[in-house]
Amino acid sequence: MAFQENEFIYLEDTSGKRIWLKVVYGMMKVQSLGAIDGTRFKDLDEGDKVTIVGRDYRVFRPGVLELMESLDRGAQIISAKDAATILMHCDIKAGDRVIEVGAGSGGLTTALLHAVAPTGQVLTLEFKEENAIRAKKNVSRVGLDKYWSYQIGDARDMSVDVDWQADALTMDMPDPWLALDNLEKHLRSGGRLCAYVPNMNQAESIVNALREHGYSSVYALENMQRGLEVHPGGVRPSFEMLGHTGYLIFARKTSQ
Repeated sequence: MAFQENEFIYLEDTSGKRIWLKVVYGMMKVQSLGAIDGTRFKDLDEGDKVTIVGRDYRVFRPGVLELMESLDRGAQIISAKDAATILMHCDIKAGDRVIEVGAGSGGLTTALLHAVAPTGQVLTLEFKEENAIRAKKNVSRVGLDKYWSYQIGDARDMSVDVDWQADALTMDMPDPWLALDNLEKHLRSGGRLCAYVPNMNQAESIVNALREHGYSSVYALENMQRGLEVHPGGVRPSFEMLGHTGYLIFARKTSQ
């Protein structure tokens, strides 16, 4: 399918470097390339080659992975390996309603919105206005903001302005156990919860709190990811790996 005006896409050169742009049918300025004629994208489809300023590029629509990698970052984001695990374990899908604690730079927010669209909703509770503004910028550039809203406050005691119960609650905060009493009333019975914490003592505290609150299927894990170096005549594991980023704790709310 040809690229449409205002669509967010990227060009990738032979080295894998990406250049991001929003399609305009007319002259447009593209960072590091200068002014180019955007009407040429009318006749291109994903994977096609385009030559700009004497250099060859392939043109693609981004998936959620590329969108997360291209964020304007301030606060640290939840990595793609952890975000994918959260989506799977929380069974987040189109039409779901999710409450997210902690926007960061909008990494997990992007993944959540991509999953619940076009009929779901994500409400983010963020302590810092600057984080919410950056997250809004990141989700707005690809139109995901139409499924998103946010409130500023402390998740431990803030008033949450919703008239629905969430299918999932994600908590990226240092002391999620202190927010349980305030937030769990906004999670439906059978709804799924995920807490993301960096340290083992925090993981222990939230696991114990969830058990005390009567949650079922309480489960903690850590993701490790290592690539492969594939070359003619030999394949080996990479010397580098994406190791510890955080501990993920999952649970399901019961009716008690």
